[in-house]
Amino acid sequence: MDFFLITTDPEAASHAANAIQLIAGRFGIEWKTLIAQIINFCIVVYCLYRFALKSILQTMAERQKRIADGLRFTEEMEQKLKDAEKEHANLIKKGTVDAKGIVDAAREQARIYLEEKTQEAVAKSEQVIKKAEEAIQKEHHQMISEAKKQIGQLVVATTEKVLDRNLSTDEQARYTQSSLNEVGVEKK
Repeated sequence: MDFFLITTDPEAASHAANAIQLIAGRFGIEWKTLIAQIINFCIVVYCLYRFALKSILQTMAERQKRIADGLRFTEEMEQKLKDAEKEHANLIKKGTVDAKGIVDAAREQARIYLEEKTQEAVAKSEQVIKKAEEAIQKEHHQMISEAKKQIGQLVVATTEKVLDRNLSTDEQARYTQSSLNEVGVEKK
């Protein structure tokens, strides 16, 4: 098979063709075999492209897509994690503020409760003191009454002994009254 070169000089074309045949002959190239090998190579390349390379490229494209989806998912998860951390921090702040408010409210309630109980205790102690004073006054009056009675009886007994006679009820009352007047106590 001959190579045809496009040239304007026929002699140069003939010389180039001879040079190519000469070089091909030196290397042992047979044009029929070479063309058959080129056709076989093209068929193999076509089959590899159609059946192997296309599926490999498709698998690579799917993997690229999965990787891109995975990266997007990772970015989304990182963003969600950041948002969750912010929300967590906000919840902790809010919980701290709420807890402080609860503690402050509890302290205020305890203070109010303490004041109320203190006032109740003061009122009860004042009542106890008042009742004790009333009881003391009552007992004081009873003691004075008993003392008057005993003084009157002593006056009567003394008068009876001094006079050495029994006095009537009217005389006892008169002597008792006069003795009490001298002591400075009035008879009730």
